[in-house]
Amino acid sequence: MTRRRLGVRMAGRMIRLLVAVGLIAMLAGCRPQAAGRAPAAAAPRGAVAAKYVVLTFDDGPSPQYTAQVLAILRRYGVQATFFELGQNVRKYPAVTRKVHQQGHSVQNHTYSHPDLRKVSAATFRSQIQSADRYIRAQTRSNPRCLRPPYGGVNATVRRRAAALHKSIRLWTVDPRDWSRPGTSVITRRVLLSVRNGSVILLHDGGGNRSQTVAALPTILRTLKARGYTFRLAC
Repeated sequence: MTRRRLGVRMAGRMIRLLVAVGLIAMLAGCRPQAAGRAPAAAAPRGAVAAKYVVLTFDDGPSPQYTAQVLAILRRYGVQATFFELGQNVRKYPAVTRKVHQQGHSVQNHTYSHPDLRKVSAATFRSQIQSADRYIRAQTRSNPRCLRPPYGGVNATVRRRAAALHKSIRLWTVDPRDWSRPGTSVITRRVLLSVRNGSVILLHDGGGNRSQTVAALPTILRTLKARGYTFRLAC
């Protein structure tokens, strides 16, 4: 057999092989999908999870300042978590009821604000359960979370809280608004410290909170402009 005839024959075999491979690939691509399984959706290119912060208020309710805070939150369409004292809920039940009715979360901050690291087991239980009882009377639900006053947490506090089915919630951004450093200072401290997932601590009770109220609109407006959304702590 001449080299020319041999080359033609080899070329023919190669063509037939390529055609067969192409048919196999085409049939595999048309294979029907298993019943009940939807095709996996491709994630959009450049998709980024939404940034968020958690806005919290301690030591309320207050008939004066909580009402002002609620009006601002409503204006900006923001929901927050209020860690309330049982003794204040007892004094101002209608304020707590309004907080709940406007879609905010009402959680436990003890009855009278003791350092839970320094109380007996019986006092610990009484502080939490008493606050629960007054909050539940206004919200029809039992608080799931506890914020220990002063952020006072140790192994004993965690163990006792767990025994009462409470999750501890602290914070990551503290502008020390309770010390009344000035509206601009409160605003600056929050906006310089906030990050994705930050838990911001502010106060709507326990004293004169006019500076906190005055700082709140700028804080909310700026965070929204930065692309942050707001989540509840509990």
